[in-house]
Amino acid sequence: QVQLVESGGGSVQAGGSLRLSCAASGLSRGYYWMAWFRKATGKEREMVASIETTGRTNYRDSAKGRFTISKDNAKNTLYLQMNSLKPEDTAMYYCALDYGLVRYWGQGTQVTVS
Repeated sequence: QVQLVESGGGSVQAGGSLRLSCAASGLSRGYYWMAWFRKATGKEREMVASIETTGRTNYRDSAKGRFTISKDNAKNTLYLQMNSLKPEDTAMYYCALDYGLVRYWGQGTQVTVS
């Protein structure tokens, strides 16, 4: 069974940095579409960044120039390097992976910027 486990969240001052990780298990190692989503209190869930099976990356405008998504295909591990954090980045961050007809989700890791 596919499982995703996020880590690396925490509290940080504005302008600081965090690196989130997402470890996938229960499937063969290789290339998968993966992404980071976030949901702030009182707001809708939104996609922050994604990485395609080709390695192409995509970012929402507010994250461009500050966030970097990357993946280690041999380990099925996803990363999100977040720099120059702003209070508006405060949210629960979720990892997602697409396999076949199913999108799998992690439990989330909280990021708080003050």
